[in-house]
Amino acid sequence: MKSLFTLFFALATTSLSAQSTVKESLSFESKTLAKDINYSVYLPDGYEHSERNYPVVYLLNGFTGNETDWIQFGDMQRIVDEGIETGEIPPMIIIMPDGDDRLYMNNHDNSYRYGDMFIEELMPHVEDQYRIRAEKQFRGISGLSMGGAGTLRFAMLYPDLFGAAAAFSSAVGTDEEMLAGRQQGFDGYWGRVLGKGLQGEARLSDHYRKNSILDIAKTADVKRLNTVRIYFDCGDDDFLAIGNASLHIEMRKRGINHQYRVRDGAHTWNFWRTSLPIGLKFISQSFTR
Repeated sequence: MKSLFTLFFALATTSLSAQSTVKESLSFESKTLAKDINYSVYLPDGYEHSERNYPVVYLLNGFTGNETDWIQFGDMQRIVDEGIETGEIPPMIIIMPDGDDRLYMNNHDNSYRYGDMFIEELMPHVEDQYRIRAEKQFRGISGLSMGGAGTLRFAMLYPDLFGAAAAFSSAVGTDEEMLAGRQQGFDGYWGRVLGKGLQGEARLSDHYRKNSILDIAKTADVKRLNTVRIYFDCGDDDFLAIGNASLHIEMRKRGINHQYRVRDGAHTWNFWRTSLPIGLKFISQSFTR
């Protein structure tokens, strides 16, 4: 009898808990890039048995990562499930595209237009494929490191598309850091989109200026930017702390509304796992306004 009661209790508990679905490494054909682009998707409990449309968050991975990083290392399914169950966030769809180590932007000669692909192909594809509320208010974007910079760049360049953005440990750097960077590090990261082998002032090219988060913050239309709710944080031991602090200062100077937090931590998954629920709650406030 005791074993039957235990089994019944376990089944009842399971039926009451969220039964979300994560589909890993799906793909669609990009005509812009002439290749298949992978992405993963989180569907909330009840998606398969309802006809309602859901808000969406695009969740971006960091450098050397892919569309499964937030699932495997970020524990995103548990975090999102718990947030929905406790009422901290509403049910939502989360799209996790492979960042392809291209910094979520076009390269300098437009021979590889990842940024255009994201806006013109990926977003329309998934918003047609799934029951997504394809309106600014119900569309958020978030990410870590390279994906944090991608989050800020997309939100600031396309403020009519996104209602809110939450970026963690964003790969934001100053001109001084760009000039001082070792050649191998520059070529391995920025060289993928700016061109390899650049030295000195040549690194601060027009293409860099158009895509540098700090430069965008200095030149963007403040009124349009203030239609997007922006949150970003960084660990006090993160090597990207100076760039993020500089962004906060520049945004304050220009009157760009945002929330910036420095928290205990470094450039690690331990930090990002604690950032994700904060960021999703921040984004969700746009969904319910």
